[in-house]
Amino acid sequence: MKRGAPPPVPAGRKLYPATPPPTRGAISWNMNTSCNYRCSYCTQRFIDDRGRWAADLPRFMAAFAALPGAWEIKLSGGEPFVHPGFLEAVAGLAKLDFVVSVVTNLSASQAKLADFMQAVGPQLGVLSCSLHLEYVDIDDRPDQRDTLSAFIDRCSFARDHAPAGASVCVTCVATRANLAALPRLRERFAAAGLTFKIQPEKQDREVIAYTPGERQALVQLGGHNLTGSIAPDYAGQPCWAGARYFVVDDRGEAYRCYPARRYRTERLGNLLDGSFTLAPLPAPCRYRYCNCTVPIARGMMPRAAARETTHTTRGPT
Repeated sequence: MKRGAPPPVPAGRKLYPATPPPTRGAISWNMNTSCNYRCSYCTQRFIDDRGRWAADLPRFMAAFAALPGAWEIKLSGGEPFVHPGFLEAVAGLAKLDFVVSVVTNLSASQAKLADFMQAVGPQLGVLSCSLHLEYVDIDDRPDQRDTLSAFIDRCSFARDHAPAGASVCVTCVATRANLAALPRLRERFAAAGLTFKIQPEKQDREVIAYTPGERQALVQLGGHNLTGSIAPDYAGQPCWAGARYFVVDDRGEAYRCYPARRYRTERLGNLLDGSFTLAPLPAPCRYRYCNCTVPIARGMMPRAAARETTHTTRGPT
């Protein structure tokens, strides 16, 4: 993880009023580091232990249940479907009346997807399906382990079995190797009635230095998760992260947001040992690059304040 002080907020930046308090908070629970894929661009590929998972699920359930107000819990990893207690956790959270969302590479079989739908029931919020073209063949060659058509079929199965109000979307990392294929991919998913979103490639947790033409192409595809930006910068703006959003890992360590965890700042304590504390009110964002769109998409910061960061990109890789 990146340490040291975050870059300073530019002086004189216009500040906007805080958004109203969200009716539902959101939690990104990285419930395991284990994954059945080893993508070359994965931001977690340098983690020392890629085999960890949240072991004491009853303690996590109790800690989540003790939180004040209503919450959405977004499960991710690693790959959450490979967690040995994944379905148990999903069913437990749903029983506690949490909205349950999941980020998955969708390599699970249709049978396991059906088990997931049964476990989550009407509590499903968002199923975000990450398309990794190093493991899914876009040309549907029959000799490949997984094909784009099979991936679309699984997405469609999930959408068709999702409860009313839930959403199923597809994301794909915009590596330079993928750039030319992204418009065609969007068309394929649109034809199947599925929303397609792109995410910028990061190296050492920073967006790579796309060329101006590449940046224009990514903005035309909607930017990072359809935010309109490639690397949103909300530094200095009031955000409800830390009060109505936080990130927690498989060991219970909690931070205000993903940038806070990057820099090892704004730690909220440990969810399992009694040291966890939520902030009472929104606070200014301290980071020049908001690398997670969960608070943005859930209205936890003033969208009118969005700007594109210019300082964090790295050179071509």
